[in-house]
Amino acid sequence: MADFFDALTEEHIAFITRQPVFFVATAAADARINLSPKGYDAFRVLGPNRVAYLDLGGSGNETHAHLAADGRITLMFCAFDNPALIFRIYGRGRPVLPQDAEWDALAAHFTILSGTRQIFDITVESTQTSCGWGVPQMTLERERPTLVKYHKQAGNDPSAWVKRRADRTRSIDGLPVRVTDRYVSEDA
Repeated sequence: MADFFDALTEEHIAFITRQPVFFVATAAADARINLSPKGYDAFRVLGPNRVAYLDLGGSGNETHAHLAADGRITLMFCAFDNPALIFRIYGRGRPVLPQDAEWDALAAHFTILSGTRQIFDITVESTQTSCGWGVPQMTLERERPTLVKYHKQAGNDPSAWVKRRADRTRSIDGLPVRVTDRYVSEDA
């Protein structure tokens, strides 16, 4: 049985902080639905109706494109241990890039990782818990270091990193995407 809430509770926040992975789903009119897994220590609860997550450059930027076009976002956390639980956050989000005025205040909530391209700032409209009995039990072995390692190596020439991404102004469905104008590293 699913239960809905208007905001995050302390119990929800405690559950979220224990999860090593979460999933992000977005969509826009006449575009594909995008669903992405996220790891690292990239998620923050900023209040009962506000969350954010750090986004590193990857193979696409569909979440950015969908939020710019539509704004709707769903985040899902699954307990892979006991007790079983699925927790969803429904809301509206927006990308905040390093060149944006809000960047410094939002970035202060995170440990910045090399290759960070944006932070998604999300207003929580509602949340939902459900049983999660169909989710397998698993344990986390470790984070994959590959993406951060790749971005650290790419950061040896920050201007080349920015230049390689400068032409990535469209999603796979042709929706517009703003790109960062600077390389962000752990040393920033």
